Amino acid sequence: MKKKVCKMCKIFVEGDSCPVCKKQSFSTNWQGIIQFLNTDKSMIAHEMGVEKEGEYAIKVR
Repeated sequence: MKKKVCKMCKIFVEGDSCPVCKKQSFSTNWQGIIQFLNTDKSMIAHEMGVEKEGEYAIKVR
């Protein structure tokens, strides 16, 4: 089974609501994975607007 991703913040979700934005809008159509361990020091996290550590999809449809 393919992982589901929040359409708004692109974080991978296992439950019924997103841990970041608390919404329930998900997609299983995504491409690429990036994992942030320390968002404070990551330029890529800053460019993507990511504030919480975790696994994110690069592209979500």
